[in-house]
Amino acid sequence: MLEPIITAFLKKHHLLTFATSHNNIPYCASCFYSFIEESATFVIATDVTKTRHGKEAIENTHVAGTVALETKMVGKIQGVQFSGEFQEANEQEKKAYFKRFPYALAMQPTLWSIKITYLKFTDNTLGFGKKLEFFASN
Repeated sequence: MLEPIITAFLKKHHLLTFATSHNNIPYCASCFYSFIEESATFVIATDVTKTRHGKEAIENTHVAGTVALETKMVGKIQGVQFSGEFQEANEQEKKAYFKRFPYALAMQPTLWSIKITYLKFTDNTLGFGKKLEFFASN
C-alpha cells in the first residue's frame, strides 16, 4: 500500500509522462491520468494503433514515468518516478477514469492502465531530498 502522502500527491495531480522503448531507443509521452489507490494503478487514454508510445507499450509492456509538481522553489519540490506494467484497463479502472474526466466519454477513448511495480516519491517539503519508496508485492 502506498503511503498516504504519496496517494494525496497523485490524486492532486492529473498529468503524467511515461516512457517506452523500442530497439533500445526511448520515447515518452504525456497523458491525463486517474489514479486508483487500492491497486496502485494509473489509468490513461491512448490509441495504441496510432501513437508511437501506444504501439511501443503494447510491444514492451514495461514502462516508466513521472508525475511532478512544477515549481522553482527548491523547498517545495515534489514528484514521483515510477515503473509499471502497461495493460488494457478493466471496468473498474474505466469507471475511475470517466469519473475524473467525464467529458472524455464523448471521445470514446480506449483506456489503458499502468500497474505500478516500483515508485519513488521525492518530497522536499519533508526535508531536502526526502525520498519514500514503494515496491509492489506480487
